[in-house]
Amino acid sequence: MDKKELGDFLRNRRERLQPVDVGLPSGARRRTPGLRREEVAVLAHISIEYYTRLEQGRAPRPSSEVLAGISDALLLTEAESAHLHELAGTARKKDAVHDRTVRASMTALIERLPGAVGFVLSAAFEVLAWNSLATAVLGDLAAATPAERNLARRAFLPEVARRTGAEVADMTEFRHHVVAQLRTAAVRYPTDPLVQDLVAELRAGSADFARLWERHDVQARPVITKTFRHPGVGSITVDCDTLLLPDRDQQLVLYTAVPGSRDAESLELLRMVVSGSLTGS
Repeated sequence: MDKKELGDFLRNRRERLQPVDVGLPSGARRRTPGLRREEVAVLAHISIEYYTRLEQGRAPRPSSEVLAGISDALLLTEAESAHLHELAGTARKKDAVHDRTVRASMTALIERLPGAVGFVLSAAFEVLAWNSLATAVLGDLAAATPAERNLARRAFLPEVARRTGAEVADMTEFRHHVVAQLRTAAVRYPTDPLVQDLVAELRAGSADFARLWERHDVQARPVITKTFRHPGVGSITVDCDTLLLPDRDQQLVLYTAVPGSRDAESLELLRMVVSGSLTGS
C-alpha cells in the first residue's frame, strides 16, 4: 500500500469535483477547490475521520468495499478505480519487474504487415520489436540504445529526440498518454528499477512531465492520429491503433494511412526504399 500516493490521488480527484457534480447544493462560497472531505465521506458511507486519515496517509489499508464506496463518491472511471485499488494494495499484483520478452508470434506478425508501421511496446514505453517500416519512420531502432528506443524519453527529453532523428509534429496528446500509462506502471511495478528510474529521470528532466505527473491521470484519451516530419518524404499523418497484450503487459502498435491518400503513398515510398536497401537493389 502506497499511502502517500493514495492520499495524493484521493485529494486530487476530490478537488476536481464540484458539489453540483454529485448532486449536492453549492451553498456558501468555498475557500478551497472541489468537494469537502466530509462530503466525500458521507457519499462513500464512511467516517469523516477515516477518510481524512486516508488523504493524510495515516490510515490502515481500506477494504475493497470502502474503496468501491470512495470510487462511487468521487465518480472515478473504471481505469481510475482500478488504479485506486492498485494504490491500496488490494488488486492482484503482477511480477516484480515488467516483461521485456516478446512472443515470437508477435515478431512474425508485424513482419507480415509490410504496409503498416508495426512495433511492440513494453509497459515502460521501450520499443522491443519492430518491422522495417517502423525503422523508416522512427529512425534506426537497431542502432539505438535501449534508452533511445524509449518513446517516453523521446516525447519529453529533447536531447534524446534529436539523437533518434524522428520528429513528431504535435506531441500533446501522446505526452498525456505516456504520463497516464507510466503512472499505472509505476504502481504496478513499485520495485522495478527500469520503471521507477525512468519516472524519476523524466520528472527531473522535463517540466512538462513533472506538471502532468502531478495531475494523477491514469486514463488519457487514446492517440488516434500522429503526424511525423520525415526528411525524405515530408509530413506523414497516420492512424494509430493499439492492441493490448495482457499476458506480458505490452502493446502492439500499428500506424497505417488511409488508402489512396498522399500519406499512404508516402508510406509506400518508404516501404520501397527500405525493401530496396535490404535487398541491395
